[in-house]
Amino acid sequence: MTWRLVAGALGMTVLVSACTSAQSDPEPTPAVTPVATAESSSGVEPDLESFYAQTLDWQGCDQGECATLEVPLDYDDPQGPTIEVAVLRSPATDQANRLGSLVVNPGGPGASGVEYAARADSIVTPRLREVYDIVGFDPRGVGQSTPLECVTDEQVDESLNESDPTPDTPEEVDELLAGAAEFLAGCQRTSADLLPHVGTQDVARDLDVLRAALGDDRLSYLGRSYGTSIGAEYARLFDDRVGRLVLDGALPPGLSERDVLLGQAEGFEQALTSFAADCVEGSCSLGTTQAEVLEAVDRVLSTADDQPIATSSRPLSLSLATYGILLPLYWPPDQGYPLLEAALAQALGGDGSGLLQLADTYLGRSPDGTFPGNQWDVFTPVACLDRPGSATPDQVVAQLPEFEAASPRFGESLAWGLISCTDWPATSDGLPAPVEAPDAPPILVVGTVGDPATPYEWAVDLAGQLDSGVLLGFEGAHLAYLRGSECVDAAVDDYLIEGTVPADGTRCT
Repeated sequence: MTWRLVAGALGMTVLVSACTSAQSDPEPTPAVTPVATAESSSGVEPDLESFYAQTLDWQGCDQGECATLEVPLDYDDPQGPTIEVAVLRSPATDQANRLGSLVVNPGGPGASGVEYAARADSIVTPRLREVYDIVGFDPRGVGQSTPLECVTDEQVDESLNESDPTPDTPEEVDELLAGAAEFLAGCQRTSADLLPHVGTQDVARDLDVLRAALGDDRLSYLGRSYGTSIGAEYARLFDDRVGRLVLDGALPPGLSERDVLLGQAEGFEQALTSFAADCVEGSCSLGTTQAEVLEAVDRVLSTADDQPIATSSRPLSLSLATYGILLPLYWPPDQGYPLLEAALAQALGGDGSGLLQLADTYLGRSPDGTFPGNQWDVFTPVACLDRPGSATPDQVVAQLPEFEAASPRFGESLAWGLISCTDWPATSDGLPAPVEAPDAPPILVVGTVGDPATPYEWAVDLAGQLDSGVLLGFEGAHLAYLRGSECVDAAVDDYLIEGTVPADGTRCT
């Protein structure tokens, strides 16, 4: 079975998830009870008042203080079934000067905000740690919240090891369609009630309930990659409750699924071309010219397509080889390029172990074959709710020339991802549409020139959509905050702490 090639924020969030370190259980600080003022409860529907008035029962947990938020399964039926949203708080280190809560989300869809906030010391600067409680939540359907369940670890492995993301025959196309149908059947079998309610619009509504439960009149938020979609949707729905929002690595809500996949095809191809150019500036083991390096990449992918490449463990399929190449392109060049060069050279010598290790890191696969968390279950359902649409194989084939022109290496795989939402039964009101948020104060949108997963142009787009959007640029890889630029870090911190907004269009180095 197979599903879409996941070329989103997933790789980066899986990578940082692997760096979690255990800490001793702290004593929980007192729970904050929401103040029942007209300002904090303004606009709350009567049927939702009990959710907005709830108090979080904080308990010490491994990396902070944990609590559970209760929210409606269906906001159109608030008196119906409820679900749970897991929350973790890492209290401000200087409680005397505490500004409030900074809610964070690392991306995905499907990444754990609880695990992200547990690493508060590494995801924000000491300046922010002093004055903000760092709060993460697992969006509905994710992780420790009421989870969406669609596939087993064995099915994921089967998909990655055996299916062909670039079908060349009618039989391989049929396999893709059968895989998509099997995935959907699994979702319906185990999570039919939850499936229509995991879209970003519902997550944004949960976020407002969380804001109230934290005792904050306005939301302060740091969202990265897909997390920017949550922040943008929040601004659309609750612009009068926006405090200070940082959206780093923008995924604009107005993009269609085709827009996203085509944009990522272009972004990753450009990143790979930059790798090739950088490689030949030194002593490159893959070739002496940029063209030779790209031809070497083509040979690895073609070999894996014809016959999986041997490794020290399990064979390297085309899907796994592709993920192994993609992951280092998320990282700054000094970190990613040497690993990618070495892994490609090893694969050309007949050993795919290096690329397999990179692919497993990208995908969050443990050595025992398990995939902690449920990102594979969540990614496609959220995408199909947020950007619905269907494509037949003939329609995909008609678009292949454009995708392959954008990316000779990744375009075909990404184009076939368009069939993932075919016959998707769940619907959502959150259709692709620009967001304006006219009553919101300045919202800081950060974009990186050279970002393959969330191209800089998307940040320009989102900042332009928002009535109060302010664009901050950087040149690097995926994401900008805490990626080596003192200019970016200072601008984000000054905004979140002091409310100081950089000049629109500022470009950091």
